[in-house]
Amino acid sequence: MPTVGVEDLKDGDFVLDVREDDEWQAGHAAGALHIPMSELVARYGELTEAAPQDARVHVICRSGGRSAQVTMYLAQQGVDAVNVDGGMQVWQAAGREVVTDGGEPGFVV
Repeated sequence: MPTVGVEDLKDGDFVLDVREDDEWQAGHAAGALHIPMSELVARYGELTEAAPQDARVHVICRSGGRSAQVTMYLAQQGVDAVNVDGGMQVWQAAGREVVTDGGEPGFVV
């Protein structure tokens, strides 16, 4: 399965966060699209509308398990998707910005 490290992501890369609502509300990557894994199939159209055409989709969760499953699903649909290794835990540990919906500093639960 295609995987990238947090350090490989650049500003402006398209990030899909598949964590649950409470995890998202505590803190997420600025600019990420939030579609919980449990809702992805039903909300797939939102992803295709939001992602720039031919953009790679960087899928992230808390630690990498859920995002790995979603990455495999998206790849089967023909989407250029990669799993972000270590997820939001590594994102935060690497000093990357974690925000709330209001733009305030957030944290990973």
